[in-house]
Amino acid sequence: MGKLTLTSFVTLDGVHQAPGGPDEDRSDGFEQGGWSVPFGDEDFGRFVTGVFDRADAFLLGRRTYDIFASYWPKVTDPADPIASRLNSLPKYVPSSTLTDPTWSGTTVLGGDLAEEVTALKQSTGRELQVHGSGALARSLLALDLVDTVHLLTFPVVLGAGRRLFTDGVVPTAFRHTGGSTTGTGVTLHTYEAAGRPEYGSY
Repeated sequence: MGKLTLTSFVTLDGVHQAPGGPDEDRSDGFEQGGWSVPFGDEDFGRFVTGVFDRADAFLLGRRTYDIFASYWPKVTDPADPIASRLNSLPKYVPSSTLTDPTWSGTTVLGGDLAEEVTALKQSTGRELQVHGSGALARSLLALDLVDTVHLLTFPVVLGAGRRLFTDGVVPTAFRHTGGSTTGTGVTLHTYEAAGRPEYGSY
């Protein structure tokens, strides 16, 4: 049975909207897209490439799928470690509105999310990977389906934009299993889901 891993880019104030470019996602009037780009050094690239190296399939939210599908199919260099995997490996999109996906290898999931994702994990050898996809990530956390979270935190505060962990997210405890910092100050932390938080007092 494979693991479900979530990789998310966030700012210090928790924003995950449009890290990759100004026009990636302008919803809700967001005009600060592309905030991760100045920090993309070799350390960052090496970590992200290592994540994609472990992928056997991708599970993407509808918004992230549309962003990826508008870009990655045009990157046809077989040596590109990210494009080669995104374009060749199976992609699954839980959606009631995506009816005719044009990106090769895409399957739309229209049934019960818990049942379908559990079945995908059971049929995946290594990792079923979620990238971005904040709303889907929160749903998967609520269903206790996320095994590993790679949280890449960038040294910038935006003060606006959609946040990864919103009010009302299901309380979840994690165990820290690895961490490092890139030359540009991005912290790369890996966590394993560990059930519900414990509480106490000082």
